[in-house]
Amino acid sequence: MRIEIVADVKTTLGEGPVWDIEQQRLYWVDSFDGRILRCTADGRELRAWDVGQKIGSMALRQSGDAAIVALQNGLHTLDLKTGDMELIVDPEPGRPNNRLNDGKVDQSGRFIVGSMDTTEAEANAKLYRLDPDLSLHTLDEGLIVSNGPCWSPGGETFYFSDTWSGEVWAYDYDNATGVASNRRTFAKVDTSNGAGTDGCTVDAEGCLWLAMVYVGKIVRYTPDGHIDRVIDMPVKKITSVMFGGPDLDVLYVTSMSRPTHPRFPGDGQDRGALFSVTGLGVKGLPERRFGS
Repeated sequence: MRIEIVADVKTTLGEGPVWDIEQQRLYWVDSFDGRILRCTADGRELRAWDVGQKIGSMALRQSGDAAIVALQNGLHTLDLKTGDMELIVDPEPGRPNNRLNDGKVDQSGRFIVGSMDTTEAEANAKLYRLDPDLSLHTLDEGLIVSNGPCWSPGGETFYFSDTWSGEVWAYDYDNATGVASNRRTFAKVDTSNGAGTDGCTVDAEGCLWLAMVYVGKIVRYTPDGHIDRVIDMPVKKITSVMFGGPDLDVLYVTSMSRPTHPRFPGDGQDRGALFSVTGLGVKGLPERRFGS
């Protein structure tokens, strides 16, 4: 196994890596600085888009050079050629302390995205589903910081967490309707050392990879919820993970250069970089694009 820096971009809050198999490019976001970044598998051809406000996540669309972006004030379409944006819906206009956070696309092209309380204290956030017809639906609520949406290889199990709950949850997921039900505990996490659950992905063997923010560990769980492997990263504030590269065998890891709140720890000189982990002997699954 080898850990390397792919792009030393010093993102304030790097998040949401998405490997696009069509373009063979990795996208990720700087949530606080309001940027989308993109590079090749080895960090070349770096490009950025400024979206003008905090961004939680993004998904590429099926049609054209476009994306769905989850911003501070709602879901928007983004034209990647022109930079033009158009509001789809603001799901929480009456909650100024909330913003949209982590999101992923399911096997039927729906965008599942959660909100978060920016003080990371109040349980007033929700989990939403944006359908290809741009209608919005609520899947769960009573959350503080939505994170880690991903699915089992067949799509029948949906994984998700509230960062400070100390748990990763599994739901039964209906691919035909996009309904998530029967929430139960998939894995329990020790938060006594300041750790929180952050971004997740599932590999081709059905195992879940979890970024443990503030303690710099990546944990691989088997489909029955047991810890299979733990990777210690060179920085503490890792935020999310995604398999990519030509063979989908490179684990990309985002990180933050500055804590979101003063109570969280600082970090070393490599903070905010985009990392790759190679030699794992595991492959990931292709990410879907939004739309039918």
